Amino acid sequence: MPESDQKSAGGVSIELRGVTKRYGSKGRAAVDDVSMHIAAGEIVVFVGPSGCGKTTTLKMINRLIEPTSGEILIDGQDVTHADADELRRNIGYVIQAGGLFPHLSIAANIGIVPGMLGWDKQRTATRVDELLDLVGLEPAAYRDRFPKELSGGQQQRVGVARALAAGPPVLLMDEPFGAVDPITRARLQDELLSIHEELGTTIVMVTHDFDEAVKLGDRIAVLDVGARIVQFDTPQTVLAEPADDFVREFVGSGAGLKQLSLTRVADVPLLDFPTARLGEPAAEVAARVRGAGEESVVLLDERGRAVAWPWLQALERGDCVRDGRIVLPRNAPFATVGRRATLSDTLDTMLQSHHGGAVVTGRRDTYLGVISVDVVMSVLQGGRMPGAAGEVRTA
Repeated sequence: MPESDQKSAGGVSIELRGVTKRYGSKGRAAVDDVSMHIAAGEIVVFVGPSGCGKTTTLKMINRLIEPTSGEILIDGQDVTHADADELRRNIGYVIQAGGLFPHLSIAANIGIVPGMLGWDKQRTATRVDELLDLVGLEPAAYRDRFPKELSGGQQQRVGVARALAAGPPVLLMDEPFGAVDPITRARLQDELLSIHEELGTTIVMVTHDFDEAVKLGDRIAVLDVGARIVQFDTPQTVLAEPADDFVREFVGSGAGLKQLSLTRVADVPLLDFPTARLGEPAAEVAARVRGAGEESVVLLDERGRAVAWPWLQALERGDCVRDGRIVLPRNAPFATVGRRATLSDTLDTMLQSHHGGAVVTGRRDTYLGVISVDVVMSVLQGGRMPGAAGEVRTA
């Protein structure tokens, strides 16, 4: 079954029928007679040159920009004449850098829309904690902070949480990850895919980054001036069969590298690597790791999340041992990727790792296994997956 068919139906369909936007009575339309259908639970990404109408088209869906003509149907209902404020309360909206209110706490930022909808304080507080956990921020550590106390990536996570606060079936995202560094950007993309897998929200996104569109989109809409749809298809089709030279310029060259952008960690075998829980007897863990023929062990916390990946030598030296039991080592960064990460992102992450691989995480950062560099290189070279003891599952 195709992956998109497995997603939960938490979203609703969106249809544009002849949607046009003109500024003034003369000149070319900013958006000219655009029609498209977006299925419930689908991620659709708009790409195209600057000024082609991507953001204008996006903003007409929630009527931040009013269309001049045409129809916009959400879940089969024409919303072009609905109450605009009511419409926006039911559509999540994420912009670059999160767009948080600096004078409000993180909890207050996330609780804005629930407050507008009349939720009581307890219900709102519970929802805030649920969403902070969903986007990978510990509620107790972040709910009372202010935006200036967070990194750019953390602010963007809060922006996503705020957009999801009232459980909207549609999420609009305008260059949401454009203001963060490449490593943080890749992690936020993985987080979005994980959230989408869990919630099934319909997502429409604008990006200038074609690789991001390939990674995130179920379908990509390549737009030209006036938001003319040049091609609207799956990433695989757009890469393999670009509609014309205009699309071909977006695709670029390098078929092997593009294949890494199409293949996700969830599609390849993982190593069933030795693990240990914090608090286990160190001697027992060391014996278990040696018996498995490995030289390192992935440490897990009480929720099954990977928290460290120390070498066996460090364990035997007592670097992460206290009273004979394993404790969290200090300053022990390690490479992690989400199961929805592309192999392109994974290869970048592995370049920072000393283990020749990366820890793979699933929903809510739970540990799934280890991906080896051999698997990534095999896909890059177009060969078969390497066989190895321990490769017993996929993410």
